[in-house]
Formats: sequence, C-alpha cells, structure tokens
Amino acid sequence: MAKAAVKPTAAKKTAAKPTAASAPARPDARVKLLEAGLSVIRAKGYAAATVDELCAAAGVTKGAFFHHFKSKDEFGVAAADHWSEITAAMFAASSYHDHADPLERVLGYIALRRSLLQGGVPDFSCLVGTMVQEVYETSPSIREACARSICGHAATLEADIDAAMRARGVRGDWTAKSLALHTQAVLQGAFILAKARGGAAVAAESIDHLTRYVELLFAPKTIELQSAKKPKRT
Repeated sequence: MAKAAVKPTAAKKTAAKPTAASAPARPDARVKLLEAGLSVIRAKGYAAATVDELCAAAGVTKGAFFHHFKSKDEFGVAAADHWSEITAAMFAASSYHDHADPLERVLGYIALRRSLLQGGVPDFSCLVGTMVQEVYETSPSIREACARSICGHAATLEADIDAAMRARGVRGDWTAKSLALHTQAVLQGAFILAKARGGAAVAAESIDHLTRYVELLFAPKTIELQSAKKPKRT
C-alpha cells in the first residue's frame, strides 16, 4: 500500500519565527536612564549631570524621565539602589568566596577591588561615593541611599572577618564590623586620590597598604600583642 503523502508540518514556521517569549527583552526607559546615570554621574558628578544629559545618554525623552522619577533627587536614590543591586550581584559571584580560609577570602576581596582599577577614573570609581560627597548636606534621601549602599556592602565582609578572627584567636579592641567599614573608608579615599591625581596608580598603592594592614592584624605577633593588651575575664 502506498504511503500517504506527508503534509508539511507547522514546525518550519515556528522555527523560522521566534516567539516573543524567546526574544531578548529590551530594557525599558527607566533601566536605560539608571544605566546612563552610572556613567554620566561618575564622569561629571551628580550636580553637573543634568536631566537633559541623562536623557540624551539614555536615548529617551525628558517626558520619559519624569514619568519614572518625580525629581532628579528621586532619580539619585534609584541610581544608588540600582548600583547596589548590580555590584552586589557581581561580588556575590566572584571567586574569592571559594577560598577555604576566611582570611584568604577577605584578602581575595581586597585583591579583586584592586584588579577593578581599569580604564579611566569614571570607569572604576564608586557611584555612591561620588554622589554622597556632593549631597550629604543638601539631599538627605540620597545621603541615606548612599549610606545603605556603602554600609550594606561592608556588611557582606563581616562574616568572613569574624570567622578569620575566631580561627586565629584574635581578641583585639576592634570588631569585624569596624574593620569591614574601614575597608570601605580606604577604598573611597583611594578613589578620591585617583580623582585628584587623574589615574589609578595612587589608588592601587592605597589598596596595597590596606592588604598589608589586614595581613598585619592577623599576623601571629600582632595577635599576641592584642591579646596582652586585652583585659582578661575573671
């Protein structure tokens, strides 16, 4: 018996025509503006970055800006939060977490920060550090968003610092939280020096000093001295 002719299936049509679900999503105007803000503000500063310039960099209209943000300060808060989200994801996925030794994880984090000193100053400097230096008195909402970002990032180091202190018997008059915040103070200061000198070299030197400082804090002789100074519990 002759086989019935096979009709062409709809599979060819489907394969040739990608569905909406399979097509890559295009960023909306809000995301475009926030992404533009990361580069424009780091290059020019918050005050100098006008709404018109942000819109031009994002390729959106001024109407779109005010559709998503009631004011430039509301945009500044959103930009700080956006920066926190994307940097948190990047650091969370970094390989320094793979070290078994918690001190090596802390030093690995610092080494990563040094390795990010690539390109011009706007390419590696911190968005929230840039903004808070300008608006800490004039915009409490942006100041608080920047504080959340910097202190929240510092908090991600506390568990490893605490584990390193316990593993090595460190009992100094400082805490994991205070050292975590100190790392951010050094990094933000390094960015300021880079801006003042117009390049990354001076920032790299500051981060190298931070590495030495952390290594010294956990060196056996330093631990001995810290323990001797700390009053014994009765």
